[in-house]
Amino acid sequence: MSQKFDRIVVVGGGSAGWMTAAVLATGLKGRATVELVEAEDVGIIGVGEATLPGIRNFNQSLGIDEAEFLRATNGSFKLGIRFCDWLEVGQDYFHTFGPLGNLSGSQALWGQHRRVKQDGPLGLQCVPTVMAMKGRFKRPDERSQFNYAYHFDATQYVAFLRRLAMQRGARHTVGHIVDVPRRADGGVAALQLADGRRIEGDLFIDCSGFRSLLLGGALAEPFVDFSHWLPVDAAWACPCERSGEEILPYTVATALEGGWAWRIPLQNRTGHGHVFSSRFIDVERARDQLMARLDGKALAEPRLLRFTTGHRRRFWVHNVVAIGLSSGFLEPLESTSIYLIQDGIGRLMAALLAGRPLSDSDRATFNIGSTRRYERTRDFVIQHYCLTRRRDSELWRHVSTMELPETLAFKLELWRRFGVLHAYDEECADANSWLAIHAGMEHWPDREDPVLAEISRERAQQALQGRRAAIAASVEHMPAHHVLLKQVLS
Repeated sequence: MSQKFDRIVVVGGGSAGWMTAAVLATGLKGRATVELVEAEDVGIIGVGEATLPGIRNFNQSLGIDEAEFLRATNGSFKLGIRFCDWLEVGQDYFHTFGPLGNLSGSQALWGQHRRVKQDGPLGLQCVPTVMAMKGRFKRPDERSQFNYAYHFDATQYVAFLRRLAMQRGARHTVGHIVDVPRRADGGVAALQLADGRRIEGDLFIDCSGFRSLLLGGALAEPFVDFSHWLPVDAAWACPCERSGEEILPYTVATALEGGWAWRIPLQNRTGHGHVFSSRFIDVERARDQLMARLDGKALAEPRLLRFTTGHRRRFWVHNVVAIGLSSGFLEPLESTSIYLIQDGIGRLMAALLAGRPLSDSDRATFNIGSTRRYERTRDFVIQHYCLTRRRDSELWRHVSTMELPETLAFKLELWRRFGVLHAYDEECADANSWLAIHAGMEHWPDREDPVLAEISRERAQQALQGRRAAIAASVEHMPAHHVLLKQVLS
């Protein structure tokens, strides 16, 4: 069945909804009408977002000025994530958005680092990691090989995108959906609102959050559960006052007894949260652990969010496409929520701009690609858990011994036996990111590649020391993150 879509209706007004509406209104101007429908009394999940570098491309594609965006969202720059207590209590490492040198052959930086037993972590050979350690920040130039993302207030980002989308022609309808009439072929015909209005459309984008009003509700699309591998199922979130002038250019993720805690620094406050598994820790105990970690006065009562990790079996069914939480959820350990929204929007736009009516084959291609993206992202998140040496609580004993997805088990085996950073299609993280976690968790291949010995230990040592010193010297001249941020905002 082929189809053309002239009337597009977006259901839900959170980050996913307004990101989708902004892109559709910009990219389909004159080709289709875009209408976003949301209930006035439904709040958004957003509690402060940490993102991946792809958010920069997303904003740029909409013509958003970086300084304007940062001012509107109380945003800050993000070089990566500092992982505390994941390998063992008292040990930490960084995953930042930059290269860790050559990754293969006799010049493999990580291989020579391990071979010569270079002092300090591998991250000292990575520019953004050293920047993060020192609290410095500088935008990359044409010679730089690192990237960066943002921290921002999700509620303010939604307001920013709402204004932009409506300026570009998107319609905004507020009303409570009481019924979803269906078409003869099984698709959605319209949204029936409580006040009697009927919103008809050709294509419906379900951005209704965990409720999944259209895909999970009206169309009853089954859910694929990942909780066997990712047992966290709840989170407490609470913002607090920012203390001091410094704003760290990275997210902090600290492993705790029954899960992990986040810390996200914004201009005006600091976001805190505790993601945990109710199988392994009492809900109120998890709340107490979060509140004890606040580094300033709480600005609100902590909110409890409950979820199941996984995704809908299909993402595009009939004339309904799910984007964001309505399509699935993976815990925010690697800041992948916004990334998965962007990915879904990008796939949808590629299909809509193909220049022909869409077919069942197009839907199948969308669904296969989206499923793989969730599975690859799932594997990357599980890697952080399964390599732990911690055995001090039930959660850590569970994740260290659980059976892994075959795709992840194969990748880990290739690394452990041969030092190969294997990549599938639809990966959310590149080889440098996988290596950062391997190195941080001290998970190295069982054998040393003999080709590394083609470079003498002395020469390898000198090269590593020289690179480390050069990086340290360059970072020393960079401004503190909060200083640079103030300059950008002025």
